[in-house]
Amino acid sequence: MAETAFILIVEDEAAHGEVIKEGLERAGHACNVVESGQAAVQSIRKRAPDVVITDYRLGGDMDGMDVLKAAKQASAVTEVILVTAHGNEALARAALRPDNPTRAYDYITKPLDIEEVRAVVERAARQAATSRENAALRAQLDQAFSFEGILGGSEAMAGVIKRLKLVAGSKITVLITGETGTGKDLVAQAIHNNSPRKSRDYRVINCAGLSETLLESELFGHVKGAYTGALNDRKGLFEVADGGTLFLDEVGDMPLVMQAKLLRAVDKGEIIPVGSNDPRRVDVRVIAATHRNLQQRVSDGAFREDLFYRLNQVPIGIPALRERREDIPLLVDHFIKQASRRHDKHVNAITPASVRKLTQHPWKGNVRELENTITTMVVLCESDTLDVADLPEAIRGSTELVPVQSGTTAGLSMNDMEKIHIANTLRHTDGNRERAAKILGIGARTLYRKLKEYELS
Repeated sequence: MAETAFILIVEDEAAHGEVIKEGLERAGHACNVVESGQAAVQSIRKRAPDVVITDYRLGGDMDGMDVLKAAKQASAVTEVILVTAHGNEALARAALRPDNPTRAYDYITKPLDIEEVRAVVERAARQAATSRENAALRAQLDQAFSFEGILGGSEAMAGVIKRLKLVAGSKITVLITGETGTGKDLVAQAIHNNSPRKSRDYRVINCAGLSETLLESELFGHVKGAYTGALNDRKGLFEVADGGTLFLDEVGDMPLVMQAKLLRAVDKGEIIPVGSNDPRRVDVRVIAATHRNLQQRVSDGAFREDLFYRLNQVPIGIPALRERREDIPLLVDHFIKQASRRHDKHVNAITPASVRKLTQHPWKGNVRELENTITTMVVLCESDTLDVADLPEAIRGSTELVPVQSGTTAGLSMNDMEKIHIANTLRHTDGNRERAAKILGIGARTLYRKLKEYELS
């Protein structure tokens, strides 16, 4: 069943207008009938319709072309269908030319076939819905903000970026937390790039998976003869990044013995290379990141409490992508452009239906998973626009409902919202459909129809 559309019917013969109205209302649309161009303009200004059906010839000072222009001026996404008598098709076709600034969607000729009218209206309504969603996406893009490659429009990311800007100019230690794939490395890079140290070295080390010995050598260096194979003195990352920034990724996985040595380096600005007894002074800003709950690791005895408090001077938590779904359309647009440049493709758009599917996906791999998905879609796409068919099967075929929270409904259609609301209400009533219908304010038969329509059990 198609989505309900609001249709304005402009017909100076009232009986003809009522016949069209009755036929469209049986298809589930809401209709308003007026008998003149002036009345049509008043109706359009009061409420912009999804589709206008107007007779080309109208009694009075305004004809169908005037109604077309008024509709397009009031709402660029409104689609207009002209009704013309047989033999006057050339006039209507002229209104359909691509170079016409007030272009009509289509035309139909008298005598009208109500099935044809319904079919044309359905197509026009879908086009109007698509145009409306595209306009909403463009508005989101216009309102988006970014900071050194960190893109967002959500309240959650606005708070993150505000905090980044406040801490970037200082030397204070920052602890970035968040799930894998949320972009903790981008946040660390952004802090360095906007700090007084931006002209000095920025070094990165992943603390997970490195043995204690290797990690100590990487961080603090070693002197000649410190161990077998140490043929020369070698600077560690703390010395290499002297005057700059050192990013310790996955610091929560650092061995306990190394944590004590890291505390000395962070707290006192002193390091001792492996095989040496002489401390060396360094001036390094430390930014650490982890996907683990460090407070829980402290409670479990797996992380030093004193090091935790030293690293956690300014905590910055990066929300999971599912917690800021309104940012997904912005990120999708950004990744399409990025992948097209990188892989010499000419993909420059994505359909609203595809964006809705992407917005509903759980994204357990967060932004990194989304970026990889869009990149693959762009590389394999054979046109300039990504569509539902280009989505991976796991996303294309997903019917998973996502919880609706304040500020996380961007990208969802009204049908999506209704489906989620009905499902949540059924959960609230433990599956009692009669109680759910009462809470929803609809009849039991209507609820059963919608359960079948949305494939809800």
